[in-house]
Amino acid sequence: MRGSIWRSVHGLFSQFFPASYRWPAQDIRLDDRLLHLVGSIHMGTRDMQPLPERLLRQLQQADTLIVEADITQGGSPFDEADPRAPLETRLTAADRERLEALCGELHLSPAMFDALPTWQIALMLQAQQAQRLGLCPDYGIDFQLLQAAKGMNKQVIELEGAAVQIALLKSLPDDGMALLQDTLTHWHTNARLLQMMVSWWLDAPPRQPKLTLPSMFSSALNDALITHRNAQWRDRLHALPSGRYIVAVGVLHLYGVQNLPDMLQQQKK
Repeated sequence: MRGSIWRSVHGLFSQFFPASYRWPAQDIRLDDRLLHLVGSIHMGTRDMQPLPERLLRQLQQADTLIVEADITQGGSPFDEADPRAPLETRLTAADRERLEALCGELHLSPAMFDALPTWQIALMLQAQQAQRLGLCPDYGIDFQLLQAAKGMNKQVIELEGAAVQIALLKSLPDDGMALLQDTLTHWHTNARLLQMMVSWWLDAPPRQPKLTLPSMFSSALNDALITHRNAQWRDRLHALPSGRYIVAVGVLHLYGVQNLPDMLQQQKK
């Protein structure tokens, strides 16, 4: 099973990202607008710095950098949460057992999550996983692009902003319980996917035949976190004035059913 998932990731990436780039990217022309879509990783390793010279040249030639949110602004996006029932009363026995086992592996106390919404617990666990793999926000692709763009005095446009992203998470049904359950269920698969995405930026693109990647989210979550946002971003990008743009979004938005590049091309026709 592990080998098939790994081969699936390689195959799917090679299908959607041309070998001419050594990073996940795709160029799309919308009349007089040229978009260089970059599959960003929000946390990276030290050796992912600096960014490829070819990408920095593209940024230098671009008029604007577009990102999901400007994460260089600092400050925590989380506000004070309303009191919740104890976490053990909100989880099934199976989920509680998975969480306790994972906390033991990460050397965390389950008590630290007791009053938090489950979507926030999921994000905290995912951040811990990335850090254990040697990833850090300061080496993330979007963070590096933002730093470079500001150093070049480039305009920066947010597709959403941190406040909108948090509002989306807060709007998930059942306090985002499905996000926590998916995080626990796909923990090891997600770790391999993170490692694959890091390898994409450090090594040559994979060239395995096309295979199918198992879904990382339930259908409802995928609609909320991927498909619906892709549709909103498509409309924002189609409304841009003429020019050259670097568009950095999470790499999961650039492949699969109803991915952002396909949506942009379909609306163009």
